[in-house]
Amino acid sequence: MLSDLPTVYFGLRSVRTLGNKTVLFYFNIFRCTGPSMMLQLQCSTTQICVSRCPERFLTYLDMQFLNKEDKNYWEYYRQFCKAKAKPVETLRDLLISGDCPVAVYPSRPFLQRCIPDLSAINGTWTLGSRMKFEDGSGQTRTMVELREAAKGISDVINARTIGLKLLEDYSTSWKWILIGLTVAMALSWTFLILLRFTAGFLFWFFIFGVLGIIGYGIWYCFLEYSSIQQRPQSTFWMYGFGIQRRVNMFFHLKETWFSMMLILSAIEIIIIIVLIFLRTRIRVAIILLQEGSKAISYLPSALIYPVLTFVLLSICISYWAVTAVFLATSGVPIFKVMVPAGQCMYEDETCDPEIFPYTNIPKDCPGASCNFAFYGGRSMYHNYILTFQVYNLFAFLWLINFVIALGQCALAGAFASYYWAMKKPEDIPPYPLFSAFGRAVRYHTGSLAFGSLILASVQMFKVIVEYLDRRLKKAQNSAAQFLHCCLQCCFWCLEKMVKFLNRNAYIMIALYGKNFCESTRDAFYLLMRNILKVTVTDEVTYFVLLLGKILVSGIVGVLAFLLFTERLQIIVEGPTTLNYYWVPFLTLVFGSYMIAHGFFSVYSMCVETIFICFCEDLERNDGSAEKPYFVTPSLHSILTKKRPGPQR
Repeated sequence: MLSDLPTVYFGLRSVRTLGNKTVLFYFNIFRCTGPSMMLQLQCSTTQICVSRCPERFLTYLDMQFLNKEDKNYWEYYRQFCKAKAKPVETLRDLLISGDCPVAVYPSRPFLQRCIPDLSAINGTWTLGSRMKFEDGSGQTRTMVELREAAKGISDVINARTIGLKLLEDYSTSWKWILIGLTVAMALSWTFLILLRFTAGFLFWFFIFGVLGIIGYGIWYCFLEYSSIQQRPQSTFWMYGFGIQRRVNMFFHLKETWFSMMLILSAIEIIIIIVLIFLRTRIRVAIILLQEGSKAISYLPSALIYPVLTFVLLSICISYWAVTAVFLATSGVPIFKVMVPAGQCMYEDETCDPEIFPYTNIPKDCPGASCNFAFYGGRSMYHNYILTFQVYNLFAFLWLINFVIALGQCALAGAFASYYWAMKKPEDIPPYPLFSAFGRAVRYHTGSLAFGSLILASVQMFKVIVEYLDRRLKKAQNSAAQFLHCCLQCCFWCLEKMVKFLNRNAYIMIALYGKNFCESTRDAFYLLMRNILKVTVTDEVTYFVLLLGKILVSGIVGVLAFLLFTERLQIIVEGPTTLNYYWVPFLTLVFGSYMIAHGFFSVYSMCVETIFICFCEDLERNDGSAEKPYFVTPSLHSILTKKRPGPQR
């Protein structure tokens, strides 16, 4: 019975085999090259199940000539043809029928596929002692072409296999990933609470914690490097260098661990050098962190605001993704004529697969086929799909930046209400974050949208430059590459500058309610008048908070590494059937960093708002009884040499 036959799994698809035919054979392996292979994850040539792979060179024409003297040649060749194949007289008839390959080559089964059995002799690839051969259609092929075709098959197999294994790893470890992300959230919240009471101690804990985690990474890389160096070098079959094997081999090369050890050592040295040069500024950072912690303790709802930002960003991302998929799949399936030899007047023309066999194309272009190309149409709407995709991407960038701007303006308004309260917490208005969010939505939506538009435009130009670079990469010369690097650097600097000015402009909008242009001008001049204080406070505070983010993700990362590599079996039993332990590990490290970034970004906005308010306070007041400072004495004394006057 057919239901009793075995099933062979090829990547993500299952193919029912016939009896003992468990190996997949490609009629024309040279069709398995090109970018379409990785996009479609399949080779556009006839594929059949065979019981064994070919062991010799043999073209169909040679088989016909030899078969006149020995009928066994057809019996050997027909096992690589379709079941009902019959001998034909000419190569043209063979290409029209498509029942047999034009040639077979010495092959070996690899992942249940027949792959040419190439070997390297003195650095030169050969196949059965040959360096060149006839492909059966009158063309002379080289081993380089055959190797590229085999490599294309290997990459497709591995791409499918890796995709399946990634899904398996996530399905096995998703509970541990959620637990790890919860631990990261708890650590971030704990650190923010402790910063108010033990800012100095926690700062040094950040420092030594990060140095310790990086040191552990250096030590582990050294152990792996030493272990691999002592092993005898193993040999790999050439087809093992597909995507999956390259990933596996990456962690079995001593150069990998040596490079990682050098990178971590460089990071460790850089942090130590930065600490040495910033040792006199650390006290300023500690005072600012304490002041920020005090503000957050009076406004605890600020720590929950990142959840709202996450929800809004998720909505924006979902809207963009759904719209992009809808645009990409809108229309009807378009089929085009594909020819193995690539020489046909009908090639790349649209066709109908139902009536294609009855047209003149298979006769005029032997071997031609009608294959699916993409979704589309010929209406005016379909002609502008690419334009719609670009517009959708720009709208996505604009919405993302607007959501971030809304959060920054709302938080700035809440922390400003804390600073300008003379008696804290008595003079702090009720529900400051809710009130600030309402003001931002009701009065400042236009200003926030305009600032987001400027930033989105810069980011869109960056995307266009990167897209052009990828499309024209092969045609670039040294001058074009240099120009591209310069453009990338300029747009990167421009984006950073726009982000910095926008963030401070949103603070001024929350303070005075002016439009975006006036707020940007006032913020710029205010920062220029206090440029030295800006350099001290902004950079030092950013460095401290960066260490906090690294520490949170590092702690979770170390625990995840020990868990997923089964080094914590005595304490807790984690997943033991992972294909790639680094998949959930990197997911946890990245997710933990983003969670820590969400919490510490509130802290960063708090410190920047307090600093802007402090600069405004110094210019508007003089510390007298009529114009007292709103700043706390400890913060005033650390940022200025002048002692504050009496406060009411």
